[in-house]
Amino acid sequence: MEFYFRLSVSYDNFLPYYQGVAKRVEVREHYGRILHINAYHFKPFLTPQGIEGNFKIQIDDNGTLRKIEKL
Repeated sequence: MEFYFRLSVSYDNFLPYYQGVAKRVEVREHYGRILHINAYHFKPFLTPQGIEGNFKIQIDDNGTLRKIEKL
């Protein structure tokens, strides 16, 4: 399964996730479904400005994240 969503979060707002205080990021994919994604997966996309962009996530039949990429 593939899901597409936009994420826009400032560096300061993402800091609790980066530090491990908060664990999951809640996003609404393009068709309105809410996804809870472990914040760990977004660390490669964090810049001094935060995280900004469109993303695609691939999940297997068991609900395990296989791949996340910035589009």
